[in-house]
Amino acid sequence: MQKLEIKGGRKISGTIVISGSKNATLPILASTILTNKKIIIT
Repeated sequence: MQKLEIKGGRKISGTIVISGSKNATLPILASTILTNKKIIIT
């Protein structure tokens, strides 16, 4: 599994395209608890 490490005090934003099975979305959904910001997964 790939890992992203983000260092610094900058805001991040953007869009990513996810491809794969339904099970591949589990880490994405779990990561949403790490922020209190609005998250849109489509």
